[in-house]
Amino acid sequence: MPVTTNTIALGLSYNGADYRGWQLQQASVPTVQAHLERALSLIANEQIRVTCAGRTDSGVHATRQIVHFSTSATRPSKAWVMGTNSQLPDSISICWSQQVTEQFSARHNAIARRYFYLVHNHKIRSALFPQMITREIRALDVQRMHEAGQHLLGENDFSSFRAASCQSRTPMRNIHHLNVTRKGELVIIDIQANAFLHHMVRNITGVLLDIGACEKPVTWTQALLRLRDRGQAAKTAPPNGLYLIDVIYPDDCGIPAGPTLPHILSLLDL
Repeated sequence: MPVTTNTIALGLSYNGADYRGWQLQQASVPTVQAHLERALSLIANEQIRVTCAGRTDSGVHATRQIVHFSTSATRPSKAWVMGTNSQLPDSISICWSQQVTEQFSARHNAIARRYFYLVHNHKIRSALFPQMITREIRALDVQRMHEAGQHLLGENDFSSFRAASCQSRTPMRNIHHLNVTRKGELVIIDIQANAFLHHMVRNITGVLLDIGACEKPVTWTQALLRLRDRGQAAKTAPPNGLYLIDVIYPDDCGIPAGPTLPHILSLLDL
């Protein structure tokens, strides 16, 4: 008899501080993917390989990463969520599971990704969040940062904001929104695009921080787009302030909607 294959989508969150990024590497290197596949394989009683919506770097966090996998195992949703969580470290948590069509791809069906970059704008370090928020001691003008970010909206060549190791065939990306706000000592950079180049959010953040500190003009983002030269931009912001907070799909994919902005901040205890 032919074997029935089920395609399962999962939503998960993780604290990336203890991991060398998402992607599976050699056995001795701790990654989110390695832990997740090991746990899922125990629940499915067969080897599981997952595909994610977007690979995150070492030290980067996620409140809504989406993955899918195929399996011949038939399990209730509770087993994929609660059972798998029982096999995962506390820093990785599956939030929901959903059976999807065989054609669904967590990566290729995604139409947008959304990130937060969180900055603790204070001269004194926080003892509570050193691995969860990037500290910036320079006084930041968020209005200047927000205004500068608007020059990056739409489809542009982001060569000045991509890592030298970026393997994308094209530097073109489309930023849907880029908002910078302040909540007390916390500065929040909220950015959504169809997709991102390697280190693109962290490189944009580095530029916005220099603009917010009044060390560069608000028009610097425009100039960098024209220059298309990574060497002319700011240094890459650290990974610990970066969060993948949403991956957006067409309605017919059947993927649950992402959390709201206040919910994200409450999850982060901010």
